[in-house]
Amino acid sequence: MQRTEGWTWAKVYLILMFLCSLTHKSHSSLQHVRSAKKVGDSLNFLVVGDWGRKGLYNQSRVATQMGRIGEELGIDFVISTGDNFYDNGLTGIGDPSFEESFSGIYTAKSLQTPWYSVLGNHDYRGDVLAQLSPSLRIRDPRWNCERSFFLKYDICPHGLESGEHTSADFFFLDTNPFVDQYWEPGNHTYDWRGVIPRQKYLKQQLQNLLVALEASTATWKIVIGHHPIRSVGSHGDTDELIQQLLPIIEAYGVDLYVNGHDHCLEHISGINSPLQFLTSGGGSKAWKGMKEGANMEGLQFFHNGQGFMSFKVQGKRLHTTFYDVEGNTVHELELSKETKP
Repeated sequence: MQRTEGWTWAKVYLILMFLCSLTHKSHSSLQHVRSAKKVGDSLNFLVVGDWGRKGLYNQSRVATQMGRIGEELGIDFVISTGDNFYDNGLTGIGDPSFEESFSGIYTAKSLQTPWYSVLGNHDYRGDVLAQLSPSLRIRDPRWNCERSFFLKYDICPHGLESGEHTSADFFFLDTNPFVDQYWEPGNHTYDWRGVIPRQKYLKQQLQNLLVALEASTATWKIVIGHHPIRSVGSHGDTDELIQQLLPIIEAYGVDLYVNGHDHCLEHISGINSPLQFLTSGGGSKAWKGMKEGANMEGLQFFHNGQGFMSFKVQGKRLHTTFYDVEGNTVHELELSKETKP
């Protein structure tokens, strides 16, 4: 287990108690979607969330700038942090919204690359199995959407045979079933097929993540989910994730937790570990402002508007750039694991 400096023995105890509670060995793990080698100096990708509005609410403008930045960086893939189709997901695998909100919007040449997506709460209001269906990849081969999965990249700057490489592991999670509010009687109906019984599903997902993190030897570890752990946006912190997910990812030295849900761009630094919390939920409708009484501890940046992020993983350095709807740089984050002399 790789430990970070800021974690406490209380968190160690939580992890051990969690492990002890697993009475049966897991028969599944995070689906291993892709393991690839990138020959080149860096791994480059974009992150956007909360976008699927048929081009409205500046979705098309954000898409245009994503295409421009994607071309400049020569991106390898795009990550979607969920809420892919508003307001109520897809009605089926033939829903025209797939074309109207995805294929027909992100048309730039640079964006014709794999899209790795998680589900958001609005996606669960529709036919979830349709959005997860391999049939959508027939309509658009870029589309990769699963409930939870694992993506591993080895970065080889001097060729496959050089022996010199760094790596980045991405852990995609389904955070929707963690949120108690969605299970209470209300105005919305959620498609929980494949999730019920809830507690078994959550326990299995956390166990799978823990096993995958335990096995990871990557230079960089990045966890992606729809809901924020920390946020000062209109939804604020997600208490269920603070209680159940945060201790695990801090204990295993995760570098970034990346999410959507709040329609803004954010950067919050962890208080008890080097973990950084990044929100990229500005793919379309935004301007919801900050939550009244939000926990401002660790806040580094907040942008109340549309936009997206780019990431460059280059050896022991990771650089993140935040862009607004016009493609202007509004914030940057630089992380380094190089040993200081």
